[in-house]
Amino acid sequence: MLSDIDLVQEFIKLSIQKKEVLLSNSVLQGETVYKSNQLIAKKEGIIITIKLNGILNPFLVKYNSTHWELISEQLANYNFILRGDIDNRGFYKYEYCEIPQGYKMHCGKAAILWRTWWKYRQRIEGRVIQLELLIRIRNTWYPIRGLTISDGMIYIETLGNEIAIGLEDMVIWLSKIKDNKQNANS
Repeated sequence: MLSDIDLVQEFIKLSIQKKEVLLSNSVLQGETVYKSNQLIAKKEGIIITIKLNGILNPFLVKYNSTHWELISEQLANYNFILRGDIDNRGFYKYEYCEIPQGYKMHCGKAAILWRTWWKYRQRIEGRVIQLELLIRIRNTWYPIRGLTISDGMIYIETLGNEIAIGLEDMVIWLSKIKDNKQNANS
């Protein structure tokens, strides 16, 4: 039997390939209905859907699903990112996004970005422009110059901007992929 994460991964992979799905476990069920793939949580109804016509259609993900964070992380693995606000049916739109070569996309709570920043901080402190971590603001990737935390908010400093987000807010960022030479020296 597929785990929830394996089922979501398979659903996304088949949907991107424009293939019909028929997947299930004790919690989730994926099926094709009227040229759309949909994933249903047995206690929540439809939690993700995508039309199979067209090229790189957006995924629609139910905003209050208990699987939302898992789905967001898996969509990030395929370069699909959250775009815009919740629609009138309660779904977020995730669209395909080109990412710079040599980077891996992450989608998670701001607190995870803070932990990631803390690991990188020692290596990048003092550099005018670091390219280890990038954040997406207004459809552009910006290097993160600094992160501070205060009163349950994270303040992210980029070139010319500072944004404030809550620790539980979802954020999209890139981390530089280490090459094998760097891994051998680490």
